[in-house]
Amino acid sequence: MRKPPMPQIAGLFLTVGLFLPLWGNAAESPDPAAPALGDRLARAGLSLALDYTGEAAANPSGGLRQGSAYAGQLHAGVDVDLDRVLGLDNTLLHAALTQRHGRNLAADAIGNNTSVQEVYGLQNLHLLALTLEKKLADGRVDVEAGRMVANAAFLNGSLYCHFQNNAICGNPVFVNHVSNYTSAPGSSWAGRVKADLTDAVYAHVGAYEVNPRDQAANGHGLHFSTAGATGAVVPFELGYAPGGRGSDHPGHYQVGGWYDSSTYADPLNDASGRPSVLTGQPGVTEKGRWGAFGRFDQVVWRSATAPERTLSVFGVAMTKLSGRAVEDRYFALGLVQTGLFEGREHDTLGFVITDQEFSDLTLARIAAARASVGSGVAAARREIMMELAYGVQITPDVRVSPNLQYIINPDVTNRPFTRDNPRDALVVGLKFTVDIADVLGLAPRGRR
Repeated sequence: MRKPPMPQIAGLFLTVGLFLPLWGNAAESPDPAAPALGDRLARAGLSLALDYTGEAAANPSGGLRQGSAYAGQLHAGVDVDLDRVLGLDNTLLHAALTQRHGRNLAADAIGNNTSVQEVYGLQNLHLLALTLEKKLADGRVDVEAGRMVANAAFLNGSLYCHFQNNAICGNPVFVNHVSNYTSAPGSSWAGRVKADLTDAVYAHVGAYEVNPRDQAANGHGLHFSTAGATGAVVPFELGYAPGGRGSDHPGHYQVGGWYDSSTYADPLNDASGRPSVLTGQPGVTEKGRWGAFGRFDQVVWRSATAPERTLSVFGVAMTKLSGRAVEDRYFALGLVQTGLFEGREHDTLGFVITDQEFSDLTLARIAAARASVGSGVAAARREIMMELAYGVQITPDVRVSPNLQYIINPDVTNRPFTRDNPRDALVVGLKFTVDIADVLGLAPRGRR
């Protein structure tokens, strides 16, 4: 029997406990016309966040076997306006942590290396962010430094997490497979600078420490020493946002890439030049690799009578440029309709398809492993993941999103000795989010 995850449970109760006194204070106000606690905190320079995301998934057909799994995340954070608190102009302090728990259906039952529950990863209490952010040049330059993750500022998108699968939600998963890119909640020392070159064009660059200790399953993001660091990931992009925030049809277009100076294990050979999957030795250490991307999102339709109702499309293309990679290319294309029916202006219907193309090195590794157990079945080069999701805004604070996912050619990169390829998998999922801070009155009124 697995032992209860006591540190995680303790962390969960500790996190909730930190906010209970504030809840009590809010409940004590008998005057409904009096400012809510969230409003009073905002005027004092404090903006609190407390929310929960849960993701259930089951595969009634396909994969290695049938199964089900649940993963969840409690997120707590605070943004402090240091102008109001300390008189520091245009300066913010960000602090956040997560407590994750649950299982990964993709690894347990399907066999593929991309989760169908994006909230899975580093299942413990973990520091997500502790940074200072400063606006300069009348707000046209944004500088941030401290403990943070790359996908908080790069390669994320407001449309991506209408979906549950990790091929797109969080960030396009390709960059994690071909570099040591840092994603939530695995924070490390980092800094970034974003500058508006014109009203519609900006440049953005960052540098994020790569340290295996920050990504360890038993770590909590509190390893502040740089001992053990192997390099840095440097994402960069040039962005174009036609029309600005006031546009009826806003869009975002970006081209960029990343350089990963850190070390990594060769996906095929050990130091002797033999397949590491057969020798049991680690892959030979490599260092340095480049990648590139282009992506966009665009509102293509807005209702003239109900402006909340929109149709948006988005796309991503990524490729590795150098290095010994597990994958060569990645593509994603999707759409999100907001407000399908009268009276349901905040519901969404979305569809996304992603295509991951595996490298010759990955296919050779699987072929060597299968040959050793008497199988000559070739692994598929491409893995296609699709998702259809409907998001129901139950209340302003509660959202439920049932979804159907379909995986063509689930990869076996983490199970190379399987004698045959897993069957295409159907996944039934359910994602829900609760804005606890808003429920408890800790958020300013009208934040949504």
